[in-house]
Amino acid sequence: MEDASRTYPADRCPAITVDEILDLDSREVPPEVRGDSWRDLGTEPVTAERYTSAAFFEAEKKHMWPNVWQMAAREDELLQAGDYVVYNNVGRSYLIVRQDDGSVKAFHNVCLHRGRKLRTESGSADDFTCPFHGFAWKTDGGLKHIPCEWDFQHLKERDMSLPELRVERWQGFIFVTESATQVSLRDYMGAEVYDRFARWRLDECYTALWVGKVINANWKAVSEAFMEAWHSIVTHPQILPYTGDANTRYSMWGDHANLALTPFGLPSPHLAADNLSEDDIIAAFSRTSGRSASLEGRKLNEGETARKAMAEINRANFLDALGYDSAGISDSEMLDAFTYNIFPNLSPWGGFVPNIVYRWRPWPDQNATLMEVRLLGRKPKDGAMPEAAEMRFLTPEEPWATVTEWGALGEVFDQDMENLPYVQEGLIASANNRVELGRYQEGRIRQFHQTMDKYLAGQLP
Repeated sequence: MEDASRTYPADRCPAITVDEILDLDSREVPPEVRGDSWRDLGTEPVTAERYTSAAFFEAEKKHMWPNVWQMAAREDELLQAGDYVVYNNVGRSYLIVRQDDGSVKAFHNVCLHRGRKLRTESGSADDFTCPFHGFAWKTDGGLKHIPCEWDFQHLKERDMSLPELRVERWQGFIFVTESATQVSLRDYMGAEVYDRFARWRLDECYTALWVGKVINANWKAVSEAFMEAWHSIVTHPQILPYTGDANTRYSMWGDHANLALTPFGLPSPHLAADNLSEDDIIAAFSRTSGRSASLEGRKLNEGETARKAMAEINRANFLDALGYDSAGISDSEMLDAFTYNIFPNLSPWGGFVPNIVYRWRPWPDQNATLMEVRLLGRKPKDGAMPEAAEMRFLTPEEPWATVTEWGALGEVFDQDMENLPYVQEGLIASANNRVELGRYQEGRIRQFHQTMDKYLAGQLP
C-alpha cells in the first residue's frame, strides 16, 4: 500500500498535474480547490455479478438503501407551505413536505388504513386525504380525519401519525434516511466536502433544466460511467482539445464522498503530439462545449491563454451579470469539472459555472436505471428563487441531444449512454465474472464498492 499521506500514486499520468495547472492560473486558487485526499484501495477486481444478480440487488434494497442519506428533492421544488415532492426508490415512497414555518418534513407515503399511496405525483396540498376511503392527515403528519370514526374507536389508543423520516438540508438539497443510527449528513459526507460547498453556494441555485431517461443497465454501472474522465479518449473525442482528461485529480474522503477534478482549457495529454495552439483550444471549445458561455469569434490577447479567456467570459456571464462579485473567484472554479459523488447515487458538481447534478435510481430492478441530469442556474443576487423546472422524461427513442436547451451537452450524454446497455449485456455474459479497475483513475469506483460491502455486512451505518 502507498503511504496514506500521499495525494497521488507514483504511477499516475506523467503529464502536468492539476496543482501545476492551478499554479499557472490568473487568480489565486482557494483551499477548497487545492484540497486533496487519495488512498490506495488495492487492485483486486470486483465481480460482474454485483451488477447482474437479483440476489445482490435484493441485498442492496434491504441493507443499503434504507440506511443511507438519499437526496430526495431540491428546495426549489417545494417553495411554499404545503408544497410536497413524491420521492420513489426501490419500492419505497416518501412525501417531502414544506411546513408552515419553512422547515421540511418527510413521511412514508402510505395510508395507515389499507396501505394505498397517499399521493402519486408531486404538488401542493392542505392535507393528505387517501383517495381510497378518505383517511386524512395534516401536512405535519398528524392524523386529521377518519371517516366512519365510530368503527375505528380502537385507533384512539394507537399512534396514527404518518411515520416520519430523518431530514437534513444542505446547499439547496433535501436528504432523507430511514435509519435512526446513521450519522449526521455532515459526518456522512465528511466535514471537508460538506463545508467546502459553502463557498460555491449551491443554495443560491435553482433547477433550470431537469431531464430523465431510463437506461438499460445497472444503476451502479451507469453511475460509474461518471466517476472517471479517461473514457473521453474514445467516447468523447470532440472534447479532447480543451479537456485534461488524463490530468484529472481523483480524491476520496471517508466512506461516502469522492471527487474527480478535471481541468478544462488545455488539451488532453493524448493530443500532445498535435501541438494545438491556444486559438485551436478556443475554437474547439466554442464548437462543442455545452456547459460554458461561447467564445466563438473571441480573439486572444498577446500572451493570453485559452483557459484564462474561458474563465473570464464565464465570470461575466454567470456571476457579474447576475449581480455577484467575481473578483475573488479562481479560473478553476469558473471552468473546471468538480464532479463530486455522494454515496450512493448523487453527483453534485462544485464551482460556480452552471452546475450539473446527476442522480441514479434503479428503475425498477438491477437491469435498468433512471438517469437524471439537472442543470442548476444561479438566481439573480437580489431576485427571488425561481421554481424548479419539471423533469422532462425522455422516451427510449428520444436522444439526449433532443434537449436543445443544453446545447452540445446532449451529444456528450448520448455518447455515454450508447455504451451502457452493452456494458450490462457484457456483464451478464462475463466468462470470468471479473471487472478490472485502474489503480488511480478508477479508485473512486473501488471506494464505492468497498462502502457498499460495509453496508451489506452490517458494518455501516
